[in-house]
Amino acid sequence: MTATHGTVTHGTATPGEKLLFLTGRLAKPRLEKVLGALGQTSFDWAIHDVGVKVAALMTGEIIERRLPRPIDAARVIVPGRCRADLDRLAMSFGVPFQRGPDELVDLPAFLGRKGAPADLSRHDMRIFAEIVDASALSPSAIAARGVRMRDAGADVIDLGCLPDTPFPHLEETIAELQRQGLKVSVDSADPDELSRATRAGADFLLSLNEETLPIAGHGAAVPVLVPAVPHDMASLERAIAKAQDMGIAFMADPILDPIHYGFSASLARYHRLRDAYPDIDMLMGTGNLTELTDADTSGITAMLLGICSELHIRNLLVVHVSPHTRKTIEEHDAARRMMFAARADSALPRGYSAGLLQIHDHKPYASTPEELAAQAQELKDRNFRIETAEDGIHVYNKDMHLIETDAFAFYERLGVETDGGHAFYLGAEIQKAEIAWRLGKRYAQDGRLDFGVAAPKPEGDRTKLAFAGPTLKP
Repeated sequence: MTATHGTVTHGTATPGEKLLFLTGRLAKPRLEKVLGALGQTSFDWAIHDVGVKVAALMTGEIIERRLPRPIDAARVIVPGRCRADLDRLAMSFGVPFQRGPDELVDLPAFLGRKGAPADLSRHDMRIFAEIVDASALSPSAIAARGVRMRDAGADVIDLGCLPDTPFPHLEETIAELQRQGLKVSVDSADPDELSRATRAGADFLLSLNEETLPIAGHGAAVPVLVPAVPHDMASLERAIAKAQDMGIAFMADPILDPIHYGFSASLARYHRLRDAYPDIDMLMGTGNLTELTDADTSGITAMLLGICSELHIRNLLVVHVSPHTRKTIEEHDAARRMMFAARADSALPRGYSAGLLQIHDHKPYASTPEELAAQAQELKDRNFRIETAEDGIHVYNKDMHLIETDAFAFYERLGVETDGGHAFYLGAEIQKAEIAWRLGKRYAQDGRLDFGVAAPKPEGDRTKLAFAGPTLKP
């Protein structure tokens, strides 16, 4: 067994393995309660209090000095917020060290009580990310945007051609994107532009119908077939038959319509097409819902990709024009991975990823009001702790324990009127705690709120303590 370095998502123990949990004085009773509540386990465990009051203040140097040797355990679990070099500790003590979760409430899941974490490295859907105004941009600007889209999860950069707007640099743009290692599709209603695109080496053409299908013979681009007129499934089926006769690869798209403009009927067309053609490749343009519905896009995307997962639709056309869809590529990427994992397990898409839980969390509170009250009674210092529980925002130290649901209700009750820096810090943290409490999200003092893929958290160095902020400086 080797040491694990950095943030670890699970610590499933093997039968007969003994785990040693390191903790501080304040957290020890809660750790004992959480581990005791596991009941009979396949592994043995023990707890060691290293003598610090707050587990987050535990450092590698403190552990080196205060942890007795030799260690009677196969693995040592340190608190998630512990800043220590785990590889160095493992070498020093001769056993693996592993970082646990930030909150004790998450420890059962970390230990595998809910099964091993899902493998989200796999998916089977291809994301086409459209640049709707490509003809109005320079090749270098398009390439720069395409690279950003790829980094967000896109597999193909789709060049949207505007009606009655010349695209003289189409060929140059395709070449520039491909120099960046990007796959390219071109979406146009102009047959000449589609012909130029495939002759210039584009990888895909959107969208051909039974009348324009001969353009597919002008180059090697894979066409996406659509009805000749909206909702005309017969024309789409004729285009499919012609493509099959030509012996070329293709995709078919019955076209997803917006809500109140045929949305439910368009879903039925996708079902009918899959029933009639079990083996063909299909594409769904999800933008007609994400762009044209005033609702957070993560839930819409999850629902649509669930439909795609059931119908084996492996290609997705994604568009971002409205500001509220700015993370649509990342959301599609998270959804396709979650749906793949759930389908592989023949399971509901639940418990696989929190990437799309942007507004509410499954477990918004790390502590109960009773646990916070007990912890407050043990404090011997005046440092403010800020936490949330079902009953509101808790601010406490050795002199006070205040509970409110409105950040402004703490005004003039904290005794920091003459300490501007401290007052600013407390105001910012308590307001953040109120946002989390009202939304039902997990709050951790000095940490960022987790909004999933909507606002990814920066990676931190878990071997170092944070720099002292202005409220800690003389």
